[in-house]
Amino acid sequence: MEESQSFFERIHSEPVVLEIGGEVGALVLYTGPELRGKEIEVSPVQEPQRRTHTAVLERHFNGKQLFAAVFAALPAGIYTLWNLEGQAVGTVAIKGGCVNEVDWRQRQAESAPRSLTSS
Repeated sequence: MEESQSFFERIHSEPVVLEIGGEVGALVLYTGPELRGKEIEVSPVQEPQRRTHTAVLERHFNGKQLFAAVFAALPAGIYTLWNLEGQAVGTVAIKGGCVNEVDWRQRQAESAPRSLTSS
């Protein structure tokens, strides 16, 4: 890796430490490469002003290239997902003690708000 390569440009192959358990879960939001280095925001549905953000990073896992934003610790509840323009684009249920996943790889950049399922 070159010294000049930024945190967002390098490939992240190290493990991600998740802080889950009890009433706290994690969210992994998969995206396409076009969102690499961009910050994704979520907020509790009832408190849209209380946003949490994290960057989409390139990761290699089990020999596969992935682009994902990882929210390592979110209290259980329903969250609004925000696009880069600050518009609500869906919701996700965060379950405590679980890694919840959302896949944006096939979505349109300006999709209408919708409910998303987590696994």
